[in-house]
Amino acid sequence: MKKFVTIGILVFIAVTFVGALYYLYQKNQEDPVVYQTEEPSEQTIIKKTVATGKIVPKEEVLIKPNISGIIDEIYIEAGDRIKAGDLIAKIRVIPNVSSLQSAKDAVATAKINLDNEKKVFERQKELYDKGVISANDFDAAEVSYKRAEQNYKSAQQNYEIVRTGTTSGIGSAANTLIRSTVEGMVLDVPVKTGNQVIESNNFNDGTTIATLADVNEMIFEGKVDESEVGKIKEDLPLQVTVGAIENKTFDAVLDYIAPKGVEDNGAIQFEIKGTLNKADTTFIRAGLSANASIILARADDVLGIKEALVQFDPETKEPFVEVMTGDQEFQKQPIELGVSDGINVEVKSGVKMGDKIKVWNQIKPAMNIAQN
Repeated sequence: MKKFVTIGILVFIAVTFVGALYYLYQKNQEDPVVYQTEEPSEQTIIKKTVATGKIVPKEEVLIKPNISGIIDEIYIEAGDRIKAGDLIAKIRVIPNVSSLQSAKDAVATAKINLDNEKKVFERQKELYDKGVISANDFDAAEVSYKRAEQNYKSAQQNYEIVRTGTTSGIGSAANTLIRSTVEGMVLDVPVKTGNQVIESNNFNDGTTIATLADVNEMIFEGKVDESEVGKIKEDLPLQVTVGAIENKTFDAVLDYIAPKGVEDNGAIQFEIKGTLNKADTTFIRAGLSANASIILARADDVLGIKEALVQFDPETKEPFVEVMTGDQEFQKQPIELGVSDGINVEVKSGVKMGDKIKVWNQIKPAMNIAQN
């Protein structure tokens, strides 16, 4: 019995010894870990945030009539460039029956007063010529007659204005002719011949006949999230890209940040505006969608590395990299970081051009899966 136990123990020891040798052999056959390295390079690093929006004119002018009526003729169309004073449309007045009757009655009343004053004036003139009345009495009669003449003329003109919207003697002040108040491009003509329009007054805005704008003064109008608004400030440079214009970037300057946010799809958005630099003569249509990169920080021609190469000390939280000192030998090197764009980062000190930096978090190749 003891003999079998002894043999069993010896067999176990032999198997264990052979297994250990096989394990060590397999371990020696594995390739050693070889770390790749990357070198710093001279880069321009830009830290930015992106806002979405559209291109709109800096100022839009709405042309509205100062009299109600029907559009009789339209002399412009969208896309035309016009100057201040150019004719836009003509309105045909549809008179109010009550106002027309009141004006007509005023003319009749003024005519009666004029006829009466004329008779008085003629009688006073005869008496004055005979020396019966004084010059003061004659002058008073003459003044009353001239005043009646003027009142009659004014009543006639008012009747014509109520009936047709204009009258002789007022020249360019005729309010049936709608003219441009500014120079610019016609962006929109929302009315057509035959449409009824309402005058602009203290009680309503009136009907817009045309929208004008100076397309040489365009702005980017967009929104940024509340998480980004604290990072931006006025006068920061913008790089605007327009979806409809490929391979083109427009420079702009951020000149407005809304003091109050607006909820949009559950998130608080802040409106921003940036004036485009129109040194570029490319025509940009109003309303085109665009994206604006807001330049938060910029470092030109600086020493930079990939941000993935940077490690942080678990105790001090200070950044460092591992620099090669020999064949697969690396030394920990503290560094000072600058501007980062999320991919590359500026290195102010700690490494120099030509240093080989360890890629410490390199991705291991996927294991081959045997095909069945």
